[in-house]
Amino acid sequence: MTHPAELPLDALVQEHRVHRSLYTDEAIFAAEMNRVFGATWTYLAHESELPAPHSFVRRKLGLRPVIVSRDRDGALHVLLNRCTHRGATVCRQDEGTARRFTCPYHNWSFDSAGALVGVPIEEGYGEGFDKTALGLGKARVASYRGFIFATLNPEMPELVHHLGPAAQLIDEWLDRWPGATLKLQRGTHRMICLGNWKLVYDNSADGYHPGFSHMSLLRMRKDRYGAGVDMQWTIGNVDHGLQTVADVGNGHTFIDQRAEIKRYWEQAAPMPGESRYEQAIRAKLGAKADAALDVVMGSGMNLNIFPNLLIIGNQIQVIEPQKVDLTHITWYATALEAPDLPDEVNALRMRLQEDFPSFGEPDDLANFEECQAGLSIPEMEWVLTNRHLDTGTEYVGPKGMLTGPVTDDLPLRAFWREWKRLMTSTTRLAAA
Repeated sequence: MTHPAELPLDALVQEHRVHRSLYTDEAIFAAEMNRVFGATWTYLAHESELPAPHSFVRRKLGLRPVIVSRDRDGALHVLLNRCTHRGATVCRQDEGTARRFTCPYHNWSFDSAGALVGVPIEEGYGEGFDKTALGLGKARVASYRGFIFATLNPEMPELVHHLGPAAQLIDEWLDRWPGATLKLQRGTHRMICLGNWKLVYDNSADGYHPGFSHMSLLRMRKDRYGAGVDMQWTIGNVDHGLQTVADVGNGHTFIDQRAEIKRYWEQAAPMPGESRYEQAIRAKLGAKADAALDVVMGSGMNLNIFPNLLIIGNQIQVIEPQKVDLTHITWYATALEAPDLPDEVNALRMRLQEDFPSFGEPDDLANFEECQAGLSIPEMEWVLTNRHLDTGTEYVGPKGMLTGPVTDDLPLRAFWREWKRLMTSTTRLAAA
C-alpha cells in the first residue's frame, strides 16, 4: 500500500488503471479546483438564463463564487463574487436583474460589467484613490451556441478550438428542428451525491452499466409496454449492437445511440397524458407532426464536455463539486422555440423531466455513493480503466474521433489523460 503523496501523477494515472486516492484525497481535490476547474473552459450557464441586459445568475467556477451577468449592452461577463474592499460577496441572490451589485458591508457598488461605480464617503481615501483599478475580478468568458464557459487561464485556446469535434456534435444536437433556439426551462432536478465529482463524469459515457444498474426500470417498461420501447438496446451484450463511444478530444466524450433508433416517438415509453398532446400536435402540423414528435424525445446522444457539462437526451446535467466526497448535480429541462413548433411539443418535453432524473438517476446516485464508500478501503488501491484496451475493436470514426464498442473504457482513458495534463501544468491562473 502506497501513500499518494509519495507517488507522481504518472504513477497514479496509468493507461489501464488509476489510483483510488484520486477520488478520496482532499489535497488532490483542492488542486483540481484550481488546475482543472480554473484552468480549462468550464461551463457555467446558458444564455437563455440571461434574457435581457443586466440579467445575472450566481454560479461557481470550481469553488469560486462567480456572477454570470449581462451589461447594459447585453455583453456577457463572468465576475468574481468578491468585493475588492474587504472581500465580502456582493451578489447573494441566485438570479435576477441588477444594474448594480452593492456590498452590504460598506456599500461599495459595482455595475453589471464589474466596474466600481460607488464608494461611500470616498474622500476618506485621499486624492490618489483610483476606482478604475478596483473593479470586480473577471474570468475570460466565451459562449458557443448559447453555452457559456469561463476560464482563469490566460493561455487557454479559444473556446471553439477547445471544443474541437464537440462543437459539431453540439450543432447536431441543437439542429434537430431547423431554425429552433434552445431555452432552459426554470424547472430543475437538484440532487446531492455523497461522492466525488469524477464518479459522475466517469458514468456519463459508460455504456456498460445501464442494462444492469437500471434493470428494474427497463424490465418494468418492457413488461408494461413491450419489447423495443425506450432504452431496450441497453439490455444484453450491447457490444453486439449499434451504440458506440468516442474520445472527442480534450477530455470530451460521447455515446452515440442514434443508430439504434428508427423512430424516436414510437420507440419511447408512453408518458401520462401524451395522447391529448399528440392529437393537438397532429391537428396543428399535419405532415410535419411526426418530426415534431420525434424532437420531443431524447436525441440518442450523450455528449460530455469536460469537466462538468453533460448533454443527455434532450436535457442538460451540470456537475458541481463541493467537497472531495460531496457533489451537487443539477438537471435542466430544455424547450425548443420556433414559429412552427406548437406549445404542446415543449409541454411533452417537460414531462420527460419527470422521467429519467426521477426513476433512473437514483440508481446512479446509489452507485456513486457506494463507490465512494468502497474507495475508502486503503488496501485495495486501483480502479480499472482497461476494458477493450487490448481487444483491437477501436477505430477512427468519420469525424476523426477514436471510437469503440459502447462498453469500452475509452472515455475513462480520455478523461484521465486530460485531467493529468491539466494537473501537471505550470500555467498561472489570473483574473482580468
